[in-house]
Amino acid sequence: MPTYLDHAATTPIRPEVLIAFTTALSSVGNPSSVHKFGQEVRNHLEAARESLARSTGANRSEIIFTSGGTESDNLAIKGLYWQRSWADAERKVIITAATEHHGVLDPIYWLADNQGAEVEIVPVDSRGVFDLGWLETYLAENAHRVALISLMWINNETGVIAEMQTITALAKKYEIPVHSDAVAAFGHIPIDFASSGLAALSISAHKIGGPVGTGALIVGRSVKLTSLVHGGGQERGMRSGTMDAAGAQAFALAAELALRELPGEAARISALSEVLVGQILRIAPDAVLSRGDANGLAATVHFTFPGCSADSMIFLLDAAGVSVSAGSACTAGVNRPSHVLLAMGRTEDEATGALRITLGYTSTRADVDRFLEAFPSVHSAAKKAGLPSK
Repeated sequence: MPTYLDHAATTPIRPEVLIAFTTALSSVGNPSSVHKFGQEVRNHLEAARESLARSTGANRSEIIFTSGGTESDNLAIKGLYWQRSWADAERKVIITAATEHHGVLDPIYWLADNQGAEVEIVPVDSRGVFDLGWLETYLAENAHRVALISLMWINNETGVIAEMQTITALAKKYEIPVHSDAVAAFGHIPIDFASSGLAALSISAHKIGGPVGTGALIVGRSVKLTSLVHGGGQERGMRSGTMDAAGAQAFALAAELALRELPGEAARISALSEVLVGQILRIAPDAVLSRGDANGLAATVHFTFPGCSADSMIFLLDAAGVSVSAGSACTAGVNRPSHVLLAMGRTEDEATGALRITLGYTSTRADVDRFLEAFPSVHSAAKKAGLPSK
């Protein structure tokens, strides 16, 4: 039986969510219509909004439904930048980190290339931890030039967890809005938007057992964004278009289930992760846990294997019926080392040997054992094959 250990790429849709989703898809009516069909769908949509707000510690009016994490990141970053820079021409700086997901980095550099934005990069150490001392100093000297800060809550490749409330507290002194891509965090750690200090937060359904194509951007009630899409003015005028009521209902249910199970699942996943890490180091003593001793998400086990090619290991593991990845699924198939690891100071050769094993609600000890059974021969073969020629 195939073993799936790539939950950070996408998690299988939960059976209860699939039933709710397909049932909702059979409903007829546009949620903006005034007749009874439309209003019935609208009621379901708003119930989902209320539910997701409870799951995220937000006000229902702060939930803006989107198509997923990438759209949410684009709306937050471009929307905040335009709002702030158009109101104050001196505010051109966007602060981010080189370890961010491309859903954050690409819109930021698009703004730099096309809209006059200036990008400042928060340094990270060898574990991927943000240098908040640098951030504090930079803000003290340049806060008047900063439009926004965008830093992810949990890194999608290494699993390192950021000190988000420290970041927002530093920014609050200068009234600078902070956006966080929390796609890798939501459903895995408690998220409370109200106390986070964030202006905007991106989340996605398919990372927690919901359907692909549904996400949300949580936007503070006092925060204004310039919309990317203009039309009917739905979603507080921030995201025009007919709302996906079925997707919203499925997302809300997936969030409810993930949050309900979180305490027990965290302990269960932590135990599985401990076995994985310990046994991988026994099999490959020279392997390096990417985040080192930094605070990290147990569900994400990310190693670099000296002298090995990730492509070789992934191919051999897949042939043995075990599915893992080298990093973000959004850059899979791109023939270059992880930008995250390079930003953490790894050489190209070191970054080439990265493997990401990620656990989720379907993961069992049997899955871990199947990986560990296949891995010794895979590692040995990959070591023998060596790195690809340049």
